[in-house]
Amino acid sequence: MSHRRAVMLMVLVTLLWSMAGVVSRHLEGARSFEVTFWRSAFNALALAVALTALRGPGLWAGLVRAPRIVWASGLCWAVMYTAFMVALTLTTVANVLVMMALGPLMTALLARLFLAQRQPPRTWLAIVAAGIGIAWMFFRQLDAGVALTGSVVAMAVPLAAAVNWTLLQAAGHRDNAASADDAAAPDMLPAVLLGAMISAAATLPLAWPLQATAHDIGLLGFLGVFQLAVPCLLVVRVSRVLSGAEISLLALLELIFGVALAWLGAGEVPGSDTLTGGALVVGALVVNEWLALRSRNQAAGRVIN
Repeated sequence: MSHRRAVMLMVLVTLLWSMAGVVSRHLEGARSFEVTFWRSAFNALALAVALTALRGPGLWAGLVRAPRIVWASGLCWAVMYTAFMVALTLTTVANVLVMMALGPLMTALLARLFLAQRQPPRTWLAIVAAGIGIAWMFFRQLDAGVALTGSVVAMAVPLAAAVNWTLLQAAGHRDNAASADDAAAPDMLPAVLLGAMISAAATLPLAWPLQATAHDIGLLGFLGVFQLAVPCLLVVRVSRVLSGAEISLLALLELIFGVALAWLGAGEVPGSDTLTGGALVVGALVVNEWLALRSRNQAAGRVIN
């Protein structure tokens, strides 16, 4: 897979991830932990069917014997699936989103510390610019008395994502390592299924008694399959080509797409601060990818010459 195609797939992933907000605006009875439970349950069901088709019946025996790095990644997926919704019950949406903006910086730092992976200056500048843009979008909406507990839980989302992207890199899912070593690398796709099962099991007791209508279950089933299962499988594939920092940076597009979909699908018109910050985020991503493309083209030209 080429770098350009990987970037395009990652943009698709963020678009699929961003559907949760607009779809949740049309729920009738499901709330909080029940939303997380149904979404994770349908996610687990879809992943079980897809991975059984891909890996065969041996998938389930393989889960039991999976190396610790797969289980660690599964736990990260579970935290990512669950912590966002839990944080929303404890603090403001604005605070959660500002915490998520720390994801690229955390990922770049972990990759530098544990993988000795150097990031080009353009990536660091893009991370800073995108973080400023997201902070600008929501800073004025923060309440003065935001609970510390909510902030700590919200911090778990970008932290778990950063650890997960780093684990995927450590597992050998990089395009430039795709050789004999890649064949021996652990299969990280089942980790996505483990995360879904852990999330569903953890939130079911908190979701009881269930109040979702048939309409809600249909919408949450759609989210479980197309907003979680499909993009999470794609991002594991994309991680073979893109660095963890680049994945985390592109994932910030979820916030921009989420605002746009809520505007078009739920009538939530964004304010001028949101539009200004969103423009800064998109600009940082576009410049980063343009510089990356130019650098690769220059390198290819030197090789040819």
